[in-house]
Amino acid sequence: MSAQRFKCIVQYDGTGYVGYQVQPNGNSVQTEIEKALKKMSNGQIIPIHASGRTDSGVHALGQVIHFDYPAAIKPDHLLRALNSLLPDDILITSVEFAPEEFHSRYHAMGKKYIYRVDLDRFPNPFKRLYTTHHPYRFNMANLELAIKKLEGEHDFTSFCSTKTDKTDLVRIVYEASVKKDEENNELVFTFRGNGFLYNMIRIFVGTLLQIADGLKKVEEIDRLLEVKDRRQAGPTAPSQGLYLVEVYYDEEKLRNG
Repeated sequence: MSAQRFKCIVQYDGTGYVGYQVQPNGNSVQTEIEKALKKMSNGQIIPIHASGRTDSGVHALGQVIHFDYPAAIKPDHLLRALNSLLPDDILITSVEFAPEEFHSRYHAMGKKYIYRVDLDRFPNPFKRLYTTHHPYRFNMANLELAIKKLEGEHDFTSFCSTKTDKTDLVRIVYEASVKKDEENNELVFTFRGNGFLYNMIRIFVGTLLQIADGLKKVEEIDRLLEVKDRRQAGPTAPSQGLYLVEVYYDEEKLRNG
């Protein structure tokens, strides 16, 4: 029997990993999943492919991976077997058969991320690995005005790390929004687009918080989109507040949320 391709949705707490992708300097989410698959297949190496990488400390609620499994197995059996072998900070939430031409990265139409900011006066010990602490007074109206300026098709050079390997820095952001979670005393940023550049969302957040704090004006977003200079934007917000929520393979759902 030829290998069967599977598509899986993965959740992980990125705290203990150098990122999703295999790295020489520490353990990765990819390494743990491939290690589990190797045990299941009697030592055979099964490469996995993801919709994209996430950095050290970044979390995922809906990362998508695919791989070709060399033996006949039902999706639910594969789901249970994998989860029994994975560490507690990684969970496969769904497994389904995929056509052999499906590719989790190349067929992805876009992604949705959230970023959580803890507004408590002092750092909450139970949130410190999952939010960024920002205990300052801020102007919500200015923040809401500024974030909407990021929507649409733009060259996002000012909001991309200079370490990027991409040459085309134009992306479409379909949703850029923020809400106050009163119950948890948090700001929750949401970004949905056809692609995001290296550190793009974290630079968005670092810049937007400066605007909210009154250090920059709302119109700064317009200027940054015009000047295309990373040095003039705000800092890169810490990684632990960032979550990959969903990967879209349907363009209509990507556009409309």
